[in-house]
Amino acid sequence: MPFEPMSRWQFVRAILAMGAIVLSSNLLVQFPINDWLTWGAFTYPVAYLAIDLVNRRHGPQRARRVAWVGFAVAVLASLMLAPPRIAIASGTAYIASQLLDIQVFDRLRQGNWWRAPLVSTVLSATLDTALFWSIAFSGQGLPWTSWAAGDLAVKLAIGISMLLPFRLLIRRTPSGR
Repeated sequence: MPFEPMSRWQFVRAILAMGAIVLSSNLLVQFPINDWLTWGAFTYPVAYLAIDLVNRRHGPQRARRVAWVGFAVAVLASLMLAPPRIAIASGTAYIASQLLDIQVFDRLRQGNWWRAPLVSTVLSATLDTALFWSIAFSGQGLPWTSWAAGDLAVKLAIGISMLLPFRLLIRRTPSGR
């Protein structure tokens, strides 16, 4: 089945959403809740929902374009508003995990509606967590390994909870893919 074309407005909205998600996560990761969690863990998993929706409706090529442009917007904004180490860690983790998410989602898209977003989110969140926390906070004398564990647990929980909104939103698409 061919994918739906993506209008310029849809492309801009997707990029703005990705930029807002990543930038807010980069700011919120600097505020720990406890030794296991920062506030950024609650915002970043929404990026997987956003890219999975683009991928489902418009295909992997458009999803990669949104990921790359969203990457540029998020890194530039983060360099202005977050410490450079966090901006670099975020950019590296973001693009690696988003490209993995797109590839895995695309390979699993023909199966049950929940399989592609679930598996791609679990794998991508794990990669994102490993890259981000090790680059951003290793050697800083902070409890980053426990933050990473808490972050991953929350990302996975939110990723699973995003399955319902994903299902409801894909039902609203004209093709119902």
